[in-house]
Amino acid sequence: MTILLAPMEGLLDFVLRDILTRVGGIDRCVSEFIRVTGTLLPDRVFTRIVPELNNGGRTLAGVPVRPQLMGSDAVCLAENAAKLAALGPDGIDLNFGCPAKVVNRHGGGAALLQDPELLATIVSAVRRAVPQHVPVSAKMRLGFHDDRLAVACAQAIADSGADELVVHARTRADAYRPPAYWERVADIREAVPIPVVANGEIWTPQDAIRCREASGCHALMIGRGMVVNPGLALAIARPGHPPVQWADLLPLMGAFWELVATRVEPRQRAGRLKQWLNFLRRHYPQAEEAYVAIKSINDSTLITRHLVQIGAAPA
Repeated sequence: MTILLAPMEGLLDFVLRDILTRVGGIDRCVSEFIRVTGTLLPDRVFTRIVPELNNGGRTLAGVPVRPQLMGSDAVCLAENAAKLAALGPDGIDLNFGCPAKVVNRHGGGAALLQDPELLATIVSAVRRAVPQHVPVSAKMRLGFHDDRLAVACAQAIADSGADELVVHARTRADAYRPPAYWERVADIREAVPIPVVANGEIWTPQDAIRCREASGCHALMIGRGMVVNPGLALAIARPGHPPVQWADLLPLMGAFWELVATRVEPRQRAGRLKQWLNFLRRHYPQAEEAYVAIKSINDSTLITRHLVQIGAAPA
C-alpha cells in the first residue's frame, strides 16, 4: 500500500510534515497550496512554503514532497509550474478541491469542478510546460454542489495528461462532514486509466481497510487522521507494528516546538503547538492535560519550561 500525507492549509505545513515523516509509514507528501494569481512567483515563494526544495525535494526523513499549485489561469499556472519544476521537486500537484469560500469566490479550488473543460485546459497547459520526467498530479473533490460531474472531471484531468489523481470522497458542499463516499471513488477509478488515490475519513487502520475495499484503490491519502495519531500510517503499512505511545511522541513534540521556535513567526508559535495538541487529545488522553496546561500561555519561554517538565524537551 502507498500512503500519502495530505495537504492542509494552516495545519500540515513543512514543520508538521518534518515531524510526521520521522515516525514512518508515509511514502510521499503533498504541500499546502501555493496560490497563483496572475504573476510569475519568485523562487523564494516556492521555497518558503516548501523548504524541502532546498533538501532535494524531501523532508529530513527522506520522504518526497510534491508542491501543490492552486489557481484558475491556465497560462499563469503553466508558467509557474515550469519555474517550480526547475527547482527539482518530486512532481507538481494541482489543487481542484479546496472548499474555502475565499478561494472558490475567485474561481479556484473546488469551484473548478463546475467546468471540466477548464480543468482539461489547465492540466494540458501544465503538462506541456513541465519536463516529461516530472510527474503532474491533481487532487479533486467529488464536485462542487453535488457529484454529478465527478467522473467527467476525473476524465478531463486524466485525458489531459495527469499522471495521478487523488479524490477526496466528498463534495465541496459536504465540506469535512462524514461520511466519505468511497464507493464514488471506485466509479472514478474504473473510468480513468491513471492511478487513483482515495482520501477522506481515514482515522484508523480499520477505516483504511474499508476505504480500500470500497474504492478499490491501492493508495490512500491521509490528513487529519495523521495529525491526531502520528502512528496511523505506520499502523496501516505494517500491521502488528507496536503503536506510537505518548512517551514515543514526547521527543517529537520537543522537535516540533524547536522547529516552530526557529522557523515560525513569534506571534504564531504558541498557537501552532496548541493546535497540534488540540488534535492529539482526540487520541492521547495525556494530550488533554498538556493542552489545558498551556491553553492560556503565549510566552514561548513558559511553554518551553512546561515541555521540559513533561519530558518533551531537554532541560
